[in-house]
Amino acid sequence: MPGIHFRLRVADTEITDLAAHEIDELVVRLLPQVFEPVDAAVDLAGSQTGALAHLRLLTFFDQALDRLKGQAAREAAHAGAGYPQIGRASNMTRQGARRRWPGLTDHQQPATGADVPPTSSDVPPNEFRSNR
Repeated sequence: MPGIHFRLRVADTEITDLAAHEIDELVVRLLPQVFEPVDAAVDLAGSQTGALAHLRLLTFFDQALDRLKGQAAREAAHAGAGYPQIGRASNMTRQGARRRWPGLTDHQQPATGADVPPTSSDVPPNEFRSNR
């Protein structure tokens, strides 16, 4: 049966708090590995330079999360999930998921026969087709 077959053990806000805490700890550990102050006298901890480096590293995390979300969406589609389930799992609508990750579920067999009219799912998302 289609759907999401798991329940949250904790509230959404608690998950966000847990994730933020873990990510922040990871950022603090990674900062000295990926950034070096131009001025050796500046300490990354507690300085403007450190705060900006922290922010910069978080932007890389955004990019990594987008990549990981795309991989997870492809894996879910490959496992049989449709856009409604992928959208729900990613906290967006079915249409939002389809726009974000187009082509995930386009593995259906094409219709045979020239007289079969196209359905709305046959029309690419950026194309408008009129019956006039």
